[in-house]
Amino acid sequence: MRSLSGHVFDVLTITKPISPNAAVNLAKVVSKLSPLLGNLIEFNTVEFLNDQPTFTGLGTWKRQDPGFPDTVFEGSVNPMPGFEIKAWFPLATEITARFKDSQNHFAHDQTNVCMLAWLPEQLIFGRPRIVDVCIVSGLSVAKARDDHYHKPPDYLVLEPGDTKARTRNLQQTNPNGFKFQGTRAEFAKAEIMVASWGRGGRSYKPTAEYQALLRRLFARFPYRLDTNFAKMDRIVHEGIEEFKTRVLGTMIHGLSINAWSALLYRGEDLALRHALKEHFDIKEEDAEKLLR
Repeated sequence: MRSLSGHVFDVLTITKPISPNAAVNLAKVVSKLSPLLGNLIEFNTVEFLNDQPTFTGLGTWKRQDPGFPDTVFEGSVNPMPGFEIKAWFPLATEITARFKDSQNHFAHDQTNVCMLAWLPEQLIFGRPRIVDVCIVSGLSVAKARDDHYHKPPDYLVLEPGDTKARTRNLQQTNPNGFKFQGTRAEFAKAEIMVASWGRGGRSYKPTAEYQALLRRLFARFPYRLDTNFAKMDRIVHEGIEEFKTRVLGTMIHGLSINAWSALLYRGEDLALRHALKEHFDIKEEDAEKLLR
């Protein structure tokens, strides 16, 4: 998987913009290709892994759609290993992908999260190219997320409960985050309730016993659902943070990715036009001549 760094996917090509204004507009929308590229990466990952002699006779890698994780190994290895694949366009403002699966799904730490940063070959045009790859334990991501968010009584992370008896399309596997919405007086009472849980009562646990305590607190005081819960850019996972720093510092066409992002989205117009002309020969052209 790590060998995909630097790989170019020859499956689509973004045309070179005809002017600096067109380049700025393109930079703002090219990130929308991430879902498409993510699916292409999943397909290619399965083919790539199945070509490796290491797995001969042990089983086969398969893509799950829908399902978690994206790619699993069906064969003689137990528990079934897999990859959850996330594509990131680093000129965007943040890593928008979410990771919401419960810690309970990673009891054997059998699933890895694979993050792939990508950009077009020429920064905003050309074929998609993998800039860098990050692979971390799924359990470590789920634990970092829960430890970061869970701050009772101010913020609760609640498991969905046992839904195995439901049909597959109604089964729930993702915890959710809830923010306290009561008064100061209610918060003081909630603090007393949490303190009664004893030492370690504020540390998150996905167990049924601890979740029962949280649900009693949730039932007694007002909370609201946090729609930003589980964004990977906000869970403060050490490996992901190192990956972000490394990618944003990567030099592409004379500038770091972070510097290009600042120039494209917040830079002075004159400086941007100069950079586009110097590095990509993008300059103002006569539209009528281009259409002839």
